[in-house]
Amino acid sequence: MKPHYLLCAVVLACQPLTAAELVSPITDQAQVAVTIYNEDLALIKDHRKLPLGQGQSALSLRDVSALMKPETALLRSLLPNTRLNVLEQNFDFDLLSPQKLLEKHVGKSVTVIKTNPTTGQETAMPATILSAQNGIVLKLGDQIETSVPGRIVYPNVPGQLKDRPTLTTQLDYKGPLAASVELSYLTGGLQWRADYVAELNQQETALDLSAWVTLTNTSGTAYPNAKVQLVAGDVNRVQEVMQPKAMMMRTEAVMDAAPMPTEQSLLEYHLYTLPLTTTIAENQTKQVALLSANQIPAQKELLLSGSDYYYQGQYRALEKKQKVQVFISFENKERTKLGLPLPKGVMRVYKKDLEGNAQFVGEDQIDHTAKNDTVRLKLGNAFDVTADRVQTDFKNLAKPNASPIYESAYAITLHNAKKEAVTVTVQEPINGDWKILNSNLPHQKTNAHLATWQVNVPAEGQATLSYRVQVKY
Repeated sequence: MKPHYLLCAVVLACQPLTAAELVSPITDQAQVAVTIYNEDLALIKDHRKLPLGQGQSALSLRDVSALMKPETALLRSLLPNTRLNVLEQNFDFDLLSPQKLLEKHVGKSVTVIKTNPTTGQETAMPATILSAQNGIVLKLGDQIETSVPGRIVYPNVPGQLKDRPTLTTQLDYKGPLAASVELSYLTGGLQWRADYVAELNQQETALDLSAWVTLTNTSGTAYPNAKVQLVAGDVNRVQEVMQPKAMMMRTEAVMDAAPMPTEQSLLEYHLYTLPLTTTIAENQTKQVALLSANQIPAQKELLLSGSDYYYQGQYRALEKKQKVQVFISFENKERTKLGLPLPKGVMRVYKKDLEGNAQFVGEDQIDHTAKNDTVRLKLGNAFDVTADRVQTDFKNLAKPNASPIYESAYAITLHNAKKEAVTVTVQEPINGDWKILNSNLPHQKTNAHLATWQVNVPAEGQATLSYRVQVKY
């Protein structure tokens, strides 16, 4: 059972503001711009119109982000021929709640009101809160109580407790009464990512691609009718510990296909600007369209990858039924109907079955992909194409006290249970100074440590790659 004090009504007598203090609610907001980066970071520019008095005064800006980095906050006047100096600022993120109210009154006097269950008559008793850790400890007269069969009445709300995150400033202002100011700051709690959906055609030679931007807001406030920009790229930051709130979120998808976001370069990053203002509600996940392209030429690749340890010893048995990986790749070029910088994100691939229903066939994470680069997706492992690998010979050719030299031979048998022929790319990583002595199929030295073969495997049949290699370490 919860402690009685949590079930009680709380009677509040709020402290009035001083005459010189002005509270600016979110209704003063004339415009807000949000620039969101990849790693839980956003830049907020909050433009507000409000009356400011001449000289020194206190201004409390409500409904700012609860995860604001206060050391980055900058308040400036947007009107010409004005002067605005910030003398002091305090970020109040200790929000009003029954528990916080209780904690702030530890050591102070309150009133406990008990109700007679028979007569309904109420009795008020003075009390002192001794502790609010893991419950409540009260001093009632000469007794110490650890539960309260009534309700607690507090004399006031401590000034440092706010019902919304608030930036309180001390200003020195000179200008017109109708002021126009902008508060800019960095905050956590705002994130974005790109989500891609690709659909392969029946021949697996082309795909249709669409991309969504997914915005997530757990910053503790809303951003109504915001101009939203997204920065794609790895921005360097000093490492620190962010503590985003864990909250339940609602999801909203903006399904309109047009207009699409615009893109421009920003230093060594890319900046995407959403074409329309949008409201990012508190504790919300929102999706907006990023791009769409159809009939992008694509290539499927079946890949068998070996290991570099094969060539350093004698093995009675290597891998049986080795997995053959499945990749899909396409070029991010204008001639393929793309040619746009692609932000990093997850790309999910679908293909229609014989009844015309799109079925999920795999997904992969892509990094930031520049124009003219190639996107390569690993979808999984082939079911009907497998491989057996056998070491058919091994010799140690090294002389005493000389560098190790090994000669070994291998047979890789590829099995194809499909009703059509396939081509499998075999890649063998080989360290050291190596050379292929002989092979039943032509190979390419792809790089200093990789030999590659293209093996054609007939329908419902098999093919064997045999080669001998000498390696000096």
